[in-house]
Amino acid sequence: MKASEIRRRFLDYFQLRGHELRPSSSLVPVDDPTLLFTNAGMVPFKQVFLGQEEVPYRRAVSSQKCVRAGGKHNDLEEVGRTARHHTFFEMLGNFSFGDYFKRDAIHFAWEFLTREVGLDGERLFITVHHTDDEAFALWQEVAGVESGRIFRLGDRDNFWQMADTGPCGPCSELHYDLRPEGARHPPTQEEFERLGEEGIFIELWNLVFMQYNRDEEGVLHPLPAPSIDTGAGLERLAAVLQGVDSNYHADLFLPLLKRVEEVVGRPYTAETREGMAYRVLADHARAVAFLLADGIFPSNEGRGYVLRRILRRAVRFAWLLDRREPTLVAVVDAVVDCMGEAYPELRERREHLLQMTRQEEERFLATIEGGMTRFDQVTPRETGGDDGSAPIIAGEEAFKLYDTFGFPLDLTQLMAREKGYEVDVAGFEERLQEQRARSRADRAAAGAGTGPQDSLEEWVLLEEDPQQEWVGWDRRSVETRLLGFRREGDRAGLLLERNPFYAEAGGQVADTGRVEGEGWTVSVDHVHRLEGRNVVFGALQGALPDPGDPPELSGTGSDSSSSRTLPPVRAEVDGESRHDTERNHTATHLLHAALRKVLGDHVTQRGSLVAPDRLRFDFAHPGPLTGDQLSKVEAEVNRAIWEDHPVQWEILPHDQAVKKGAMALFGEKYGDEVRVVDIPGVSLELCGGTHLRHTGEAGLFRILRESGVASGVRRIEAVTGPGAFRHLETAEEELEALSTLLKAPRDNLRRRVDQLLTEKEELERLLEELRRSGGTGEEVVYESRIPLQDGEEALYRGIRMKIRDADDARNFGDAFREEETLAAAVVATEGTDGRQALFVFVTDDLIARGVRAGDLVREIAAVVGGRGGGRPHMAQGGVEDGARVEEALRHGAEVMRGAMAVPG
Repeated sequence: MKASEIRRRFLDYFQLRGHELRPSSSLVPVDDPTLLFTNAGMVPFKQVFLGQEEVPYRRAVSSQKCVRAGGKHNDLEEVGRTARHHTFFEMLGNFSFGDYFKRDAIHFAWEFLTREVGLDGERLFITVHHTDDEAFALWQEVAGVESGRIFRLGDRDNFWQMADTGPCGPCSELHYDLRPEGARHPPTQEEFERLGEEGIFIELWNLVFMQYNRDEEGVLHPLPAPSIDTGAGLERLAAVLQGVDSNYHADLFLPLLKRVEEVVGRPYTAETREGMAYRVLADHARAVAFLLADGIFPSNEGRGYVLRRILRRAVRFAWLLDRREPTLVAVVDAVVDCMGEAYPELRERREHLLQMTRQEEERFLATIEGGMTRFDQVTPRETGGDDGSAPIIAGEEAFKLYDTFGFPLDLTQLMAREKGYEVDVAGFEERLQEQRARSRADRAAAGAGTGPQDSLEEWVLLEEDPQQEWVGWDRRSVETRLLGFRREGDRAGLLLERNPFYAEAGGQVADTGRVEGEGWTVSVDHVHRLEGRNVVFGALQGALPDPGDPPELSGTGSDSSSSRTLPPVRAEVDGESRHDTERNHTATHLLHAALRKVLGDHVTQRGSLVAPDRLRFDFAHPGPLTGDQLSKVEAEVNRAIWEDHPVQWEILPHDQAVKKGAMALFGEKYGDEVRVVDIPGVSLELCGGTHLRHTGEAGLFRILRESGVASGVRRIEAVTGPGAFRHLETAEEELEALSTLLKAPRDNLRRRVDQLLTEKEELERLLEELRRSGGTGEEVVYESRIPLQDGEEALYRGIRMKIRDADDARNFGDAFREEETLAAAVVATEGTDGRQALFVFVTDDLIARGVRAGDLVREIAAVVGGRGGGRPHMAQGGVEDGARVEEALRHGAEVMRGAMAVPG
């Protein structure tokens, strides 16, 4: 069974049982400083579990993307070494917020694994917290698990918490037995724990009975209502259901390993050091792709540094495969191919993912060879000392590898372990803190004070203290002087004296454009703020001035030695992109005013994105907007656009601007002087972004969607001008396509759809009546009477049946068992989605003669390439080869005959 089908079956199963399907949240937790990354399925629901956020549902199901590569849950060092650890993984989970508790959670988990995906219940073992007598009893009562297959463990294994603080509780885990068939004797608890450590019993699913909140003092406080949080790793389930010995050999990873083979030019061999490198590349490519797609950039701190560590760890393993050029980028591309359907953001941002990965690989490849040489110099031996102790790499050497060659500490530690060394981590941290203190002192002396990355130290400055003038509010094109530059391969950064380029701030994206000098051009694609100045970056064509060339000195006196005079350059912002961005920025101000007018003065801005192609506006409001409210808001914005108000601005002292009634952005810090953007009679806000001169330039405003992003925060996404026109064009095309599809003129489409819906309801009603009257659509394919030794006969019946869901088959089985005696039925079902399955039902009197449904289904399902299992009276199996279903139904009679040892 493919991983995509496992994911779909899991989500479908719980949706059918009243769970709200929730999309995966970002890997960056919202408003949670305790976590680097989303590391479990429950993270998006943390505030719900704490009773601090209300949601309109009490049951939920999700497949959540997770990363464990930093903080409390960090699997980075195990990746590639073991068959089960990953930096990125998907966690399947079902959740109850004060609705059901242990009994239903246990029932759902057991039914899904044994019935829905057909795992053999005899190979499942259970652990519970040693104090949880209730769970111990429920596993026996609800799932029929013998007490000898339930083990009581302590806090380390069976008490779960997401972080040092927050929701937590006792848990119960389902483990799967990977021992070969002849070795599956009942284990003792000691044997179970030992084989679990060896990966022979693997955890498939963790059911957390969320009862407490742990505070910063470690004290447990009861949650408002006992709840359920479960997590099952999709990668592990896929490996078990596909019968492979490692997660890396299931279908989620095989295409990635294949891509590594193609790039490296050698086949993958699992049981070698080289095979480990293949697995690391496959795993790290997934983490890199998803972290970049969720807006994380490689950097030297926080989440960005974890991303950089993963990238550089991958480069080092590629280096061991004799790769001296970017390698991971090709595997990231394969990740997009494999997972882009389930996670569309990967496809949407493919170029960004590939560009950033390649750029980071190239940056580290420029220093890795020197670093590897230096590492070999400080680790000449591959064994420990004479007394058995491991030799130590000095903290100063580890810091040099970090500072000079870009080796993260954990990469140096990994390489050290491989050669039998240890690293003086305390010495490394001491050197790191010394460097940070020096940097802070240098910035303070220079008057910068803007953070460790806001530095022009590595730039070629053409003036000693370059002063920049911002002209972007009024100008898009300007002739100016170059004050400084920095080369980065085929890219360059420029510092301009008069700068028209806007750096991303206040929700508005950065400008793009061009800077042209004598014999060179920079195509600007990034604008950053460094030491209070805007610097632009982009692809370089031509050659920048050589800082080693003799400068032309300005002036004639001795003071002229502090600067150089170069020919002027022309800086041009992309006018079309800037104008579209201004349309959307001015529209956010109009939208804010319209929301306050329609909904009330409680509406305040909570965030925004202003780009050339769209705008996004987050605001405080307790619930979803009605259709009527959205229509009124949209009408108010368009009215303000068509009235063509002037857009004015002025610089005022902050206090004066506030007294004037200007609104500020939630959470934003402002200086003593602020810029006030005024649309007379409509809007007055503090804002440093670029705007239209008149509202009429926006043309048209169209809301695309409204949604919730957090408790009490709503989001509107919209388009203006050309974007709104394109949206209307697309809608027109869709209407025309619907008109053709439904064979109805456009002005009659609604009537035609109403007619079709009425017809559908009537057909559904007739179908339901048919089912109630016994017309299940069943077809008896094969029937046989098998004589018994006491003169009686046993009935075997092979049936095909169309069903809506598994409950239809089970209802048929219940009726069959009540009506028949000494009988067994094998039912091959086909759902409305085309999925096929096998069900076996056996009457109690035939069970007494040795016929069991679980035994029958295993042999019958084998004919169609599936597996199955279940109880003596009812069992379920999978169908992989639908063309052999009828053969399987006929074969069932022989299987039943054999079970009763009746001669043919």
